[in-house]
Amino acid sequence: MASNPTKSNRPLVWLDGLNVAAETITLPEDSEPEWSPQPGDASMRVYSVAEQDRLGAECLGFIHFLESSGVLPAALREIVVDRAMAAPGDPVPLDALKIIVLMVYWRFGHEPDALILDELCDDTEDRLPH
Repeated sequence: MASNPTKSNRPLVWLDGLNVAAETITLPEDSEPEWSPQPGDASMRVYSVAEQDRLGAECLGFIHFLESSGVLPAALREIVVDRAMAAPGDPVPLDALKIIVLMVYWRFGHEPDALILDELCDDTEDRLPH
């Protein structure tokens, strides 16, 4: 395959990158893995300038929301960030990031709970603030 992917095979290259990234981490294999942060997980992710520029405040805020909700462990966060950096868009649109998160969950066979799934699939553009 050429090093410069054509438009027609970019999605396949992106999916291959997801598979490669997923093979680099190991998650618990029990049916209900512990997704919430573990005691002692007090580390903080510092995003590079390139990541901040590419993801934008809206996407970074959403990633932080998922992490603080205990539904996006650090290992999956890194895959989400990696795949978001490989996605088109500058900055990456929030809707695209939500699809990336869903695809990462799908790759690991994890179904998010209903509230998070609703947040990932709901079009927030038509929501009215309370």
